[in-house]
Amino acid sequence: MPTNLDNLIKQYKADSQSVYNTWFINNEDRLKAFRSIRRGVMQVVEDIKTGKFGNDFKGTSLEFVLTCITEQKQVFEGAAHPFYWKPKLRIPDIYENQKNKTAFGQFLENVLKATSEEQIIKEIVLLDSFKIKGLGPAVASILYFLHPTIIPPFNTAIINGFNFLFKDKKKLGSWSEYLKIREVLMDVNKQYKNEFSSDLGAIAGLLFEIGTQKLLLGNDEYLSEKERNKIETLIVKRQSEIQEDKEEESIHTEMQYHLLKIGAALGYDVICAQNDKSKSFSNSNFSFLCLSDFPAMNTDKDTGNTIKMIDILWFEKSTNNIIGAFEVEKSTSIYSGILRLTDLAYSIADGDEVFYIIIPDNREKDVRMQLSRPSIKCIKVPINYILFSDLRKNCDALCKFGESHHSMKKIAKTV
Repeated sequence: MPTNLDNLIKQYKADSQSVYNTWFINNEDRLKAFRSIRRGVMQVVEDIKTGKFGNDFKGTSLEFVLTCITEQKQVFEGAAHPFYWKPKLRIPDIYENQKNKTAFGQFLENVLKATSEEQIIKEIVLLDSFKIKGLGPAVASILYFLHPTIIPPFNTAIINGFNFLFKDKKKLGSWSEYLKIREVLMDVNKQYKNEFSSDLGAIAGLLFEIGTQKLLLGNDEYLSEKERNKIETLIVKRQSEIQEDKEEESIHTEMQYHLLKIGAALGYDVICAQNDKSKSFSNSNFSFLCLSDFPAMNTDKDTGNTIKMIDILWFEKSTNNIIGAFEVEKSTSIYSGILRLTDLAYSIADGDEVFYIIIPDNREKDVRMQLSRPSIKCIKVPINYILFSDLRKNCDALCKFGESHHSMKKIAKTV
């Protein structure tokens, strides 16, 4: 065990700009991502089963899942790269090779159903035995969002941090090496259970910090000028990202406020995501605008928890049925919100509801592409979108002249 680990953990948790504070805690988007990504993986399995998966990463449901993961920034920034189809190298060999594609789909299905550590490790060992070219432990980026207390995230920065901290030489592309790293992390996490979390994202974040920023270890006097410049660039980049996140969160709150205001003016009961009731905008506390309790719904527990994470919901007063659902997305995230609305549509939609993604004006092209996917367009209630600028500009008019939830169509755009 590294002798300075106690001090490193204290530094890691005390640093307001560490991934512990900017990604692991105080981050509602991270919590929302788990169910959305799980739903996306289920779609990957279904597409492989029915022959709809495709022979390239682009355009597949797997691309959608990996994009949801990379929206988590920092720790998962490059998570999609190992899955890009490289035709000259024929990797990863899960697009053209039907046998490998099926094996990958069965692996994901079995892991989705798994309820124990032993089952998951068994499936990893089985997948490794197929020796599918180019399909290594980068898959752990997906597995983490399915079983965060069992599978730690894994990438170049994390393994660099592990090797630097434990004076080891583990390799990136080997499942056997990954499983050894995992055993060490599980042991350390257990020993420091009061400092980390049962969610392995916390300890993985520490390794990520070490792997990308050696200053955390206090060894800055040994760094070359080139390494110092690289670290300084990373720090500036992170500071910029944190500032952008703060600005986007302010706009996100504003858009939620407009939707709450319009819904109430149209005569509906309104509620925001359960973690957002402490927010306020324009001197109006969300807790005063929203229902005090979430209406009872006839869904399973997991689906119910997902629905409670949707940014804004409108309910009919007479029936308590959802009549409008809205996901407000930031410039860096649109995919997980689409998945949550898709999940809602499959769970409770009867056809009269309206579902909208509220997006920054500069993301219109990306949203149109994602909403054009067959798996999205086939749902009973279409998901359409509204631009930030249009919602802001027309809020008061909709409150004054709107007649029902269908009034939102006047400012919405369709695909």
